[in-house]
Amino acid sequence: MITLTLLNHFNFVLLLLFVSIYSYKIVYIVVAFKAKLDKSFEAKNVHLCKYAVIIPARNEERVIGQLIKSIKDQNYPQELIDVFVVADNCTDDTALVAKEAGGIVRERFNRSKVGKGYALDYMLKIIERDYSFNNYDGYFVFDADNLLDVNYILEMNHTFNRGYRVVTSYRNSKNFDQNWISAGYALWFLHESEFINLPRMLLKTSCAISGTGFLVQANLIKENGGWIHHLLTEDIEFSVSHVIKGEKIGYCSKAMFYDEQPITFGQSWNQRLRWAKGFYQVLYKYGNKLFHGIIQGENKFSCYDMMMTIAPAMILSWISLIWNGFLSLAFLSGEKEVGYIPTIKGVEGILWFYGFLFLIGFITTLTEWKKIRGSNLKKISYMFTFPLFMFTYLPISIVALFKKIEWKPIAHTVVKSIDDLR
Repeated sequence: MITLTLLNHFNFVLLLLFVSIYSYKIVYIVVAFKAKLDKSFEAKNVHLCKYAVIIPARNEERVIGQLIKSIKDQNYPQELIDVFVVADNCTDDTALVAKEAGGIVRERFNRSKVGKGYALDYMLKIIERDYSFNNYDGYFVFDADNLLDVNYILEMNHTFNRGYRVVTSYRNSKNFDQNWISAGYALWFLHESEFINLPRMLLKTSCAISGTGFLVQANLIKENGGWIHHLLTEDIEFSVSHVIKGEKIGYCSKAMFYDEQPITFGQSWNQRLRWAKGFYQVLYKYGNKLFHGIIQGENKFSCYDMMMTIAPAMILSWISLIWNGFLSLAFLSGEKEVGYIPTIKGVEGILWFYGFLFLIGFITTLTEWKKIRGSNLKKISYMFTFPLFMFTYLPISIVALFKKIEWKPIAHTVVKSIDDLR
């Protein structure tokens, strides 16, 4: 019975560890619920800033026109918005479609420096060189498949003028109802927006940008020396590096944009494999600085929060390996009762984990019900498949530990206008 005793002790210690380091997430949920009932945190500001919108695009001729149209239709003075498109290593008519839609387009061809970060830096340098006379207050960054709610820039402007030099926004989905994979992504991004970034904002800690749909002050970019973040997850690298410096990233709940999610498991696997590897890269590069920030930095709690954001993939990978190792040893020990009982406990653990993830999907679906685009039946059904989607992160995070991964583009094919999503 030694194996069973060790396994029970291990599980108990593991439970205490996770409760102690992640209990603050429960506080986040409580704060988010209170904010949704209260809604007294709205910003009021009438100062209108001048913005440059930057869109890195690689073979996005199908969707980029609709994004630019949604920008041109903003409830915001058009003379204060310029749209810049980087047609990055394109082999289609992305540049032509973007020009016809009203964008200022530059083409970039570089097969060695591949990725969104390089495209952003390329366009930022062009703007600084050729368009500095416009004196932009800030830069918006979007992916070519995005669509903006008509009040998006106006609402972001409110939060920007509260003193935040970086602001992220509410990420909805164009294709939640396409299948369980796109719905899994959508629910997680909605949860991230309203149950992670919103409470961070209200508690005056730092939020984090997530790939697209964010605003950066022009002076911060100058201080930064352009866009210098080129790891596989340049968004979390940007967030972590600036939190360490004492920056607090804001969140605008009322600024909503729509994003297209992958629909095949192959696409999803490749994308999330890159994300997992990128998180490891960020942890390796900034882990020591984050730990130092937790001890004596300006943003102690934010540094802790960022550490917990980038660490779980690795933690869960190794915990899973240890867990299965104990089960295997118990089973191979030849003691039927020792092999059988841990196996049952393993199944119980999986069911508890499923229930926890289901609760996250349930709460998110319930609170964001009216904003999710899909039938009632699909909204309910995808609450049950959400935990399965999240489970697939486990093999992804394990493979990412050992595999060399490069950035790969994902084709966007959902052609919708913002009117289709209202």
